[in-house]
Amino acid sequence: GAAVNLTLVTPEKAIKLAANDFFRHHLSKDGKKLTLLREMLAGCGAGTCQVIVTTPMEMLKIQLQDAGRIAAQNKLMAAQAQLSSSSAAGAAEPVVEARPTATQITRELLRSKGIAGLYKGLGATLLRDVPFSIVYFPLFANLNKLGQKDPSVKAPFYVSFLSGCVAGSTAGSTAAVAVNPCDVIKTRLQSLQRGVNEDTYSGILDCTKKIWQKEGPTAFLKGAYCRALVIAPLFGIAQVVYFIGIAEFLLDMLPKHRA
Repeated sequence: GAAVNLTLVTPEKAIKLAANDFFRHHLSKDGKKLTLLREMLAGCGAGTCQVIVTTPMEMLKIQLQDAGRIAAQNKLMAAQAQLSSSSAAGAAEPVVEARPTATQITRELLRSKGIAGLYKGLGATLLRDVPFSIVYFPLFANLNKLGQKDPSVKAPFYVSFLSGCVAGSTAGSTAAVAVNPCDVIKTRLQSLQRGVNEDTYSGILDCTKKIWQKEGPTAFLKGAYCRALVIAPLFGIAQVVYFIGIAEFLLDMLPKHRA
């Protein structure tokens, strides 16, 4: 699933950061400082916009990761079956299935379920990403202002990086406790391939009920620690690239067409 992440994480972060600035601009009154509520509304808008890319990205990533898990499980079962029938003459060799690629999965989803197939688990993704953005963006904006000597001048890049790391880790820690259950539910709903004795789910409520009954409340916090560790440097780097204006620098290098 790394290739899918590498391909789609850039547009996802671009949409998220640009959408936050867009909403902050339109929510500000005559250039005055935004209130905390308006900063949170801007973050809410950014989190809502990002799922356009996040949901298909997560969907494909999960299918590719599941393919390896299911293949390993099938291989183990085939080996056990072969051992149990080793005394029988002419035992057939186990068939190893080729793992699907992201392109094959995309084509199959579009063919069988249309564009909605790529957006399975959209509701759970919104429940995860919107609260995170509501916490992250106001926190980053206020931390970043601490490094600005003049409101009209950008803060030094290291301040933006540290602010992104601190805001990312703080929001990530909050999300790990409050939003991670939605991430677990989203992952279960988006998993199309099921292993042996694995449950199927009809929706968010059904998934929540089955996880709670069969695995207990701690199952909703699986992966929370790793998620919090990754988010801090990820958003620190993203904010530095965005605030330094690397994209604008590269665009300025392109030849401009005269009207």
